[in-house]
Amino acid sequence: MGAGLLLPGADLPGMDPLLEAVEEATSTPPDIVLAKGGAKVATRKALAALGGMQRFVKPDQVVVVKPNAGFATPPDLGATTHPDVVAAILDACFEAGARRVFVVDHTLRPAEQCFKRTGLADAVAGYPSAKLVSLDDEKTYRQVEVPQGKALRTVEIPALLQKVDVFINVPTAKSHSATMVSLGLKNLMGLVWDRQVFHVDFDLHQGIADLATVLKPQLTILDAIRILKTGGPDGPGDVEPLDGVVAGVDPVAVDAYGVGLSTWNQRTLRPDQVNYVRYASQHGLGTMNLNTLRIVELG
Repeated sequence: MGAGLLLPGADLPGMDPLLEAVEEATSTPPDIVLAKGGAKVATRKALAALGGMQRFVKPDQVVVVKPNAGFATPPDLGATTHPDVVAAILDACFEAGARRVFVVDHTLRPAEQCFKRTGLADAVAGYPSAKLVSLDDEKTYRQVEVPQGKALRTVEIPALLQKVDVFINVPTAKSHSATMVSLGLKNLMGLVWDRQVFHVDFDLHQGIADLATVLKPQLTILDAIRILKTGGPDGPGDVEPLDGVVAGVDPVAVDAYGVGLSTWNQRTLRPDQVNYVRYASQHGLGTMNLNTLRIVELG
Protein backbone atom coordinates (compact mmCIF):
# COMPACT_ATOMS: atom_id res chain seq x y z
CA MET A 1 0.00 0.00 0.00
CA GLY A 2 1.40 3.38 -1.03
CA ALA A 3 1.04 6.84 0.39
CA GLY A 4 -2.00 7.68 -1.66
CA LEU A 5 -4.09 5.14 0.28
CA LEU A 6 -2.75 5.66 3.80
CA LEU A 7 -5.26 6.15 6.55
CA PRO A 8 -4.76 6.77 10.27
CA GLY A 9 -3.92 3.45 11.84
CA ALA A 10 -2.90 1.85 8.54
CA ASP A 11 -0.59 -1.12 8.87
CA LEU A 12 2.72 0.38 7.76
CA PRO A 13 5.90 -0.69 9.57
CA GLY A 14 7.58 2.26 11.20
CA MET A 15 4.60 4.60 10.76
CA ASP A 16 5.02 7.43 13.24
CA PRO A 17 1.99 8.04 15.51
CA LEU A 18 2.64 11.76 15.05
CA LEU A 19 1.42 11.43 11.47
CA GLU A 20 -2.04 10.43 12.72
CA ALA A 21 -2.07 13.51 14.93
CA VAL A 22 -1.13 15.67 11.96
CA GLU A 23 -3.94 14.20 9.86
CA GLU A 24 -6.47 14.75 12.62
CA ALA A 25 -5.34 18.24 13.65
CA THR A 26 -4.96 19.91 10.27
CA SER A 27 -7.71 20.56 7.74
CA THR A 28 -5.19 21.55 5.05
CA PRO A 29 -1.80 19.98 4.31
CA PRO A 30 1.39 21.56 5.70
CA ASP A 31 3.67 23.57 3.43
CA ILE A 32 6.76 21.48 4.10
CA VAL A 33 7.16 17.98 5.51
CA LEU A 34 10.35 16.41 6.80
CA ALA A 35 9.77 12.69 7.28
CA LYS A 36 12.30 10.14 8.51
CA GLY A 37 12.36 6.38 8.76
CA GLY A 38 14.17 5.05 5.70
CA ALA A 39 13.70 5.72 2.01
CA LYS A 40 10.35 4.04 1.34
CA VAL A 41 8.73 4.69 4.71
CA ALA A 42 9.86 8.34 4.84
CA THR A 43 8.59 9.00 1.32
CA ARG A 44 5.22 7.45 2.06
CA LYS A 45 4.89 9.34 5.32
CA ALA A 46 5.71 12.64 3.61
CA LEU A 47 3.19 12.01 0.83
CA ALA A 48 0.49 11.05 3.32
CA ALA A 49 1.08 14.24 5.32
CA LEU A 50 0.74 16.31 2.13
CA GLY A 51 -2.63 14.77 1.39
CA GLY A 52 -1.60 11.66 -0.52
CA MET A 53 -0.43 11.26 -4.08
CA GLN A 54 -4.05 11.53 -5.24
CA ARG A 55 -3.72 15.25 -4.51
CA PHE A 56 -1.26 15.47 -7.41
CA VAL A 57 -1.97 12.52 -9.69
CA LYS A 58 -5.45 11.74 -11.00
CA PRO A 59 -6.62 8.51 -12.66
CA ASP A 60 -5.31 7.93 -16.19
CA GLN A 61 -2.75 10.73 -16.02
CA VAL A 62 0.83 10.53 -17.31
CA VAL A 63 3.62 11.49 -14.91
CA VAL A 64 7.28 12.46 -15.28
CA VAL A 65 9.56 11.77 -12.32
CA LYS A 66 12.97 13.50 -12.43
CA PRO A 67 15.53 12.03 -10.02
CA ASN A 68 19.21 12.97 -9.95
CA ALA A 69 20.94 10.11 -11.75
CA GLY A 70 23.72 12.11 -13.34
CA PHE A 71 26.61 10.02 -12.05
CA ALA A 72 27.42 6.32 -12.10
CA THR A 73 27.59 6.02 -8.33
CA PRO A 74 25.76 3.78 -5.83
CA PRO A 75 23.13 5.37 -3.58
CA ASP A 76 25.24 5.07 -0.42
CA LEU A 77 27.52 7.86 -1.69
CA GLY A 78 24.68 10.41 -1.63
CA ALA A 79 25.42 11.85 -5.08
CA THR A 80 22.28 10.47 -6.71
CA THR A 81 18.64 10.01 -5.76
CA HIS A 82 18.01 6.87 -3.74
CA PRO A 83 16.20 4.25 -5.87
CA ASP A 84 13.88 3.31 -2.99
CA VAL A 85 12.59 6.90 -2.86
CA VAL A 86 11.77 6.64 -6.56
CA ALA A 87 10.14 3.22 -6.04
CA ALA A 88 7.91 4.62 -3.28
CA ILE A 89 6.86 7.45 -5.61
CA LEU A 90 6.05 4.96 -8.36
CA ASP A 91 3.95 2.92 -5.93
CA ALA A 92 2.01 6.02 -4.95
CA CYS A 93 1.53 7.20 -8.55
CA PHE A 94 0.07 3.91 -9.70
CA GLU A 95 -2.12 3.56 -6.62
CA ALA A 96 -3.47 7.03 -7.44
CA GLY A 97 -4.37 5.71 -10.90
CA ALA A 98 -1.52 6.93 -13.10
CA ARG A 99 -1.62 5.40 -16.57
CA ARG A 100 2.10 5.84 -17.29
CA VAL A 101 5.15 7.12 -15.42
CA PHE A 102 8.39 8.17 -17.10
CA VAL A 103 11.52 8.33 -14.93
CA VAL A 104 13.96 10.58 -16.77
CA ASP A 105 17.36 12.24 -16.60
CA HIS A 106 19.99 13.69 -18.89
CA THR A 107 22.96 12.01 -17.28
CA LEU A 108 26.49 13.37 -17.11
CA ARG A 109 27.99 9.92 -17.66
CA PRO A 110 26.79 7.13 -20.01
CA ALA A 111 23.12 6.63 -19.21
CA GLU A 112 23.09 2.85 -19.06
CA GLN A 113 25.97 2.88 -16.60
CA CYS A 114 24.36 5.60 -14.47
CA PHE A 115 20.97 3.91 -14.33
CA LYS A 116 22.54 0.60 -13.36
CA ARG A 117 24.98 1.88 -10.72
CA THR A 118 22.45 4.19 -9.07
CA GLY A 119 19.97 1.33 -8.71
CA LEU A 120 17.33 3.09 -10.79
CA ALA A 121 17.28 0.43 -13.50
CA ASP A 122 16.31 -2.26 -11.02
CA ALA A 123 13.90 0.04 -9.18
CA VAL A 124 11.91 0.93 -12.29
CA ALA A 125 12.05 -2.54 -13.87
CA GLY A 126 9.42 -3.88 -11.51
CA TYR A 127 6.68 -1.59 -12.86
CA PRO A 128 5.19 -2.58 -16.25
CA SER A 129 3.72 0.90 -16.78
CA ALA A 130 6.89 2.77 -15.83
CA LYS A 131 9.72 3.54 -18.22
CA LEU A 132 13.26 4.72 -17.49
CA VAL A 133 14.24 7.24 -20.17
CA SER A 134 17.65 8.65 -21.03
CA LEU A 135 17.40 12.22 -22.31
CA ASP A 136 20.59 11.94 -24.35
CA ASP A 137 19.17 12.51 -27.83
CA GLU A 138 19.02 16.15 -28.96
CA LYS A 139 16.24 15.32 -31.41
CA THR A 140 13.88 14.73 -28.48
CA TYR A 141 14.27 18.33 -27.24
CA ARG A 142 12.33 21.44 -28.18
CA GLN A 143 13.40 25.06 -27.80
CA VAL A 144 11.16 27.22 -25.64
CA GLU A 145 11.19 30.88 -24.74
CA VAL A 146 11.95 32.00 -21.19
CA PRO A 147 9.85 35.18 -20.94
CA GLN A 148 10.86 35.94 -17.35
CA GLY A 149 14.50 35.10 -17.88
CA LYS A 150 17.08 37.68 -16.88
CA ALA A 151 20.02 35.66 -18.20
CA LEU A 152 18.38 32.69 -19.90
CA ARG A 153 16.25 33.73 -22.89
CA THR A 154 15.64 30.40 -24.62
CA VAL A 155 16.35 26.81 -23.60
CA GLU A 156 16.00 23.34 -25.09
CA ILE A 157 13.95 21.03 -22.88
CA PRO A 158 12.52 17.54 -23.52
CA ALA A 159 9.40 17.55 -25.67
CA LEU A 160 8.08 14.85 -23.34
CA LEU A 161 7.52 17.46 -20.63
CA GLN A 162 4.94 19.20 -22.80
CA LYS A 163 2.94 15.99 -23.19
CA VAL A 164 2.54 14.84 -19.58
CA ASP A 165 0.08 15.81 -16.88
CA VAL A 166 2.25 15.83 -13.76
CA PHE A 167 5.91 16.65 -13.11
CA ILE A 168 7.54 15.43 -9.88
CA ASN A 169 11.07 16.61 -9.09
CA VAL A 170 13.11 14.20 -6.93
CA PRO A 171 16.56 15.71 -6.27
CA THR A 172 19.12 14.55 -3.76
CA ALA A 173 20.64 16.84 -1.12
CA LYS A 174 24.33 17.37 -1.77
CA SER A 175 27.13 19.88 -1.81
CA HIS A 176 28.22 21.38 -5.09
CA SER A 177 31.51 22.89 -6.18
CA ALA A 178 29.87 25.65 -8.25
CA THR A 179 26.66 26.45 -6.35
CA MET A 180 27.64 25.40 -2.79
CA VAL A 181 24.59 23.16 -2.52
CA SER A 182 22.54 21.22 -5.06
CA LEU A 183 18.86 20.73 -4.29
CA GLY A 184 15.60 20.82 -6.24
CA LEU A 185 16.03 23.90 -8.38
CA LYS A 186 19.54 22.82 -9.37
CA ASN A 187 18.19 19.38 -10.30
CA LEU A 188 16.16 21.00 -13.10
CA MET A 189 19.39 21.34 -15.09
CA GLY A 190 19.09 17.63 -15.79
CA LEU A 191 16.23 18.57 -18.13
CA VAL A 192 18.34 20.84 -20.32
CA TRP A 193 20.14 19.79 -23.49
CA ASP A 194 23.05 22.27 -23.40
CA ARG A 195 24.11 22.81 -19.79
CA GLN A 196 27.47 24.24 -20.74
CA VAL A 197 25.95 27.63 -21.51
CA PHE A 198 24.86 27.90 -17.88
CA HIS A 199 28.49 27.69 -16.82
CA VAL A 200 30.13 29.90 -19.46
CA ASP A 201 27.59 32.33 -20.94
CA PHE A 202 25.98 33.86 -17.86
CA ASP A 203 25.66 33.65 -14.10
CA LEU A 204 24.89 30.03 -13.19
CA HIS A 205 22.63 30.93 -10.28
CA GLN A 206 20.54 33.32 -12.36
CA GLY A 207 20.28 30.73 -15.11
CA ILE A 208 18.96 28.12 -12.68
CA ALA A 209 16.36 30.55 -11.34
CA ASP A 210 15.35 31.55 -14.87
CA LEU A 211 15.01 27.89 -15.86
CA ALA A 212 12.63 27.39 -12.94
CA THR A 213 10.22 29.87 -14.50
CA VAL A 214 9.49 27.38 -17.31
CA LEU A 215 10.07 24.06 -15.52
CA LYS A 216 7.56 23.98 -12.68
CA PRO A 217 7.08 20.71 -10.79
CA GLN A 218 3.77 20.16 -9.03
CA LEU A 219 5.65 18.35 -6.26
CA THR A 220 9.24 18.28 -5.04
CA ILE A 221 10.55 15.43 -2.90
CA LEU A 222 14.11 16.08 -1.73
CA ASP A 223 16.01 12.88 -0.97
CA ALA A 224 17.98 13.41 2.22
CA ILE A 225 18.46 9.74 3.03
CA ARG A 226 22.21 10.20 2.76
CA ILE A 227 23.37 13.81 2.49
CA LEU A 228 26.62 14.42 0.60
CA LYS A 229 28.09 17.19 2.76
CA THR A 230 31.41 17.53 0.91
CA GLY A 231 32.85 16.47 -2.44
CA GLY A 232 29.73 17.16 -4.47
CA PRO A 233 28.29 16.95 -6.93
CA ASP A 234 29.76 13.53 -7.77
CA GLY A 235 31.62 12.56 -4.58
CA PRO A 236 33.02 10.71 -2.83
CA GLY A 237 32.78 12.91 0.23
CA ASP A 238 31.53 13.15 3.78
CA VAL A 239 28.09 11.54 3.96
CA GLU A 240 25.55 12.21 6.71
CA PRO A 241 22.76 9.62 7.07
CA LEU A 242 19.67 11.70 7.79
CA ASP A 243 17.36 8.88 6.68
CA GLY A 244 14.64 11.25 5.56
CA VAL A 245 12.99 13.23 2.78
CA VAL A 246 11.66 16.79 2.51
CA ALA A 247 8.50 17.30 0.47
CA GLY A 248 6.40 20.24 -0.59
CA VAL A 249 4.58 22.00 -3.41
CA ASP A 250 6.66 25.21 -3.29
CA PRO A 251 10.05 24.41 -4.91
CA VAL A 252 11.73 27.46 -3.40
CA ALA A 253 10.52 26.60 0.10
CA VAL A 254 11.71 22.99 -0.22
CA ASP A 255 15.17 24.20 -1.19
CA ALA A 256 15.19 26.87 1.53
CA TYR A 257 14.41 24.21 4.11
CA GLY A 258 16.92 21.83 2.55
CA VAL A 259 19.73 24.37 2.92
CA GLY A 260 19.39 24.04 6.69
CA LEU A 261 19.60 20.27 6.80
CA SER A 262 23.40 20.16 7.07
CA THR A 263 26.64 21.99 6.44
CA TRP A 264 27.97 22.20 2.90
CA ASN A 265 31.72 21.93 2.41
CA GLN A 266 32.09 22.90 6.09
CA ARG A 267 29.87 25.96 5.68
CA THR A 268 26.57 26.69 7.38
CA LEU A 269 24.34 28.52 4.93
CA ARG A 270 21.15 30.54 5.07
CA PRO A 271 18.71 30.22 2.15
CA ASP A 272 19.42 33.79 1.03
CA GLN A 273 23.14 32.94 0.73
CA VAL A 274 22.36 30.43 -2.03
CA ASN A 275 21.86 32.78 -4.93
CA TYR A 276 19.68 30.56 -7.10
CA VAL A 277 17.25 30.16 -4.20
CA ARG A 278 17.16 33.92 -3.65
CA TYR A 279 16.77 34.66 -7.36
CA ALA A 280 13.95 32.12 -7.70
CA SER A 281 12.18 33.78 -4.79
CA GLN A 282 12.60 37.14 -6.51
CA HIS A 283 11.02 35.63 -9.62
CA GLY A 284 7.94 34.93 -7.51
CA LEU A 285 8.33 31.15 -7.78
CA GLY A 286 7.94 30.58 -4.03
CA THR A 287 9.13 31.75 -0.66
CA MET A 288 12.39 31.24 1.19
CA ASN A 289 10.95 32.77 4.38
CA LEU A 290 10.42 29.62 6.43
CA ASN A 291 8.88 31.58 9.29
CA THR A 292 5.74 32.08 7.20
CA LEU A 293 5.25 28.35 6.54
CA ARG A 294 3.65 25.49 8.39
CA ILE A 295 6.33 22.84 8.66
CA VAL A 296 5.75 19.33 9.97
CA GLU A 297 8.64 17.10 11.06
CA LEU A 298 7.89 13.40 11.41
CA GLY A 299 10.54 11.30 13.13
